Amino acid sequence: LKPDSDDKNVSPHELVAFAQQQGLHALARVDGDPQRLRQFIDAGIPVLIETWLDHDGGMGHYRLVTGYDDSREEWIVYDSYISEGIDPKGPYPGIRMSYADLARLWRAFNRTYVLVYDDGRAAAAEAVVGEDMDDRTMWEQAQELAQSDAQANPQDAFAWFNLGSSLEALGRPADAAVAFDQARVIGLPWRMLWYQFAPFRAYYDSGRYDELIAVADATIATAGNIEETFYWKGRGLQALGDLEGARRAYQRAAELNSNYADAAAALTELGG
Repeated sequence: LKPDSDDKNVSPHELVAFAQQQGLHALARVDGDPQRLRQFIDAGIPVLIETWLDHDGGMGHYRLVTGYDDSREEWIVYDSYISEGIDPKGPYPGIRMSYADLARLWRAFNRTYVLVYDDGRAAAAEAVVGEDMDDRTMWEQAQELAQSDAQANPQDAFAWFNLGSSLEALGRPADAAVAFDQARVIGLPWRMLWYQFAPFRAYYDSGRYDELIAVADATIATAGNIEETFYWKGRGLQALGDLEGARRAYQRAAELNSNYADAAAALTELGG
């Protein structure tokens, strides 16, 4: 999963691919909600969620939701980073997170969740996902929620970012790029684009290649080992006719992650 030990991010789709290679079923979805979490847990399926972590300026962080306590309005979560109150010599019970805290941190990633399950739980898992098994339906629901959030609080950068991600997935890159512009004007955490790459795709798909390269360069300046940023910089350079610059960017992406198929395909397109 991480050929470079200092890789800042393993994306949900990479986790899904790895689980499937082990012979398991796996899904990555957005548009999660508390009721679905409860239903998955009741079915014996823990849920990996992609969240924000309030630490050192903020960063992306996976948490595994394993239980809930409605009487205390708390989730029971396995967390590889937070260990406050945990006896290091005893069995690991997980930590407690309030419903409000988890909701706040989860929305930074458009409420993304990853499911891994065996044949015996496949029907139950897919029943809980429900109509969101269909990608378009899922993204339309996510777009509606993000639009509602942005209307309720126009200064909510995460709402605009989620709106952009959803619009890009729905094939509306120009509208998505405008939403991402608004999120950036309001102000995003400086590590945000270490983990989510829809803005790069939206700027590319809407023909805003200079903006794409500028955003990629700004991200590279904060972390020079994220393969996706080099890939998208390469796409922008290639679109502007700088084939040698594009080749160098793709090569760097491939060096950082030898499993990165998009970079390999881009290099092949340019003749290696």
